[in-house]
Amino acid sequence: MFDEVSPRYDLINDVLTVGNDRLWRIATTKAVGPRKGMRILDLAAGTGTSSAALAAHGANVVAADFSEGMLAEGRKRHADNALIEFVHADATALPFEDNSFDAATISYGLRNVSDPRAALAEMRRVVKPGGRVVIAEFSTPPSAVIRGPYAFYGRHVLPRIAGAINREAAAAYQYLNESIEEWPDQEALAGWLREAGFERVAYRNLTFGIVALHRGFVPREAPAAPKPAAAKKPAAKKPAAKKPAAAKKPAAAKKPAAASTAKQSEAKKPAAKKPAAKTSPAAKSAPATKPTSAKTEASGGEQ
Repeated sequence: MFDEVSPRYDLINDVLTVGNDRLWRIATTKAVGPRKGMRILDLAAGTGTSSAALAAHGANVVAADFSEGMLAEGRKRHADNALIEFVHADATALPFEDNSFDAATISYGLRNVSDPRAALAEMRRVVKPGGRVVIAEFSTPPSAVIRGPYAFYGRHVLPRIAGAINREAAAAYQYLNESIEEWPDQEALAGWLREAGFERVAYRNLTFGIVALHRGFVPREAPAAPKPAAAKKPAAKKPAAKKPAAAKKPAAAKKPAAASTAKQSEAKKPAAKKPAAKTSPAAKSAPATKPTSAKTEASGGEQ
């Protein structure tokens, strides 16, 4: 699709945005902060217009795109610029090593990637710790006063103007408008950046929020100092503390003493019952002292 519109792609963008795309490009370049000696990845670079703006500050720019037609047009236009290298690349599987760029940017191309979150993860992977990622993308105007006319323009006016400039562009720009309407708003995209691991994520609206400029930084590597925590693992002392408890088990040998005392108490119990047996014969001897016989003898004497 983009191969067909590549010859007049920049002209169409100038007309459709009424020249605002140039202002947005300046804002994006400032947000990236290119300078001499930097190596910058420009994803969805197309014909290299945004790459040339970055290279103008002395940075070495890798202009990556999935469209061979766009890359071919870019190579022709910037053949004399040694600071720009055009590379065919899939944004979800970049052919670059980890930490190989000082910064990365993508302009109006993230929403055309099959898996935008994977592209963000790849950008984080190839950018050095402390480096930044800048995203310029069409977004959702916060004001309903702007959203209404903007939606009408995108659905009905934009494809017709693009088709008048380039017949093959009508269908392409109709798709572009649909992708803009389905694209998440500013806060949602900021959330994606945080989920991808970027820090200090922020964004600002351009032209009433028709375009949003997002920025995030790759975290700097934390120093490997917290390893002393592993040295605190001498928990091997715990088994040594438990061993003395095992030595106390001979206390079980004291149980016979309890048994012997029980036997002693049992032995004493029958001894207590024997005196009770002696009292019974005493009861039997009671008849030997018959007081009644003595009384009869006394009564006989009185008579």
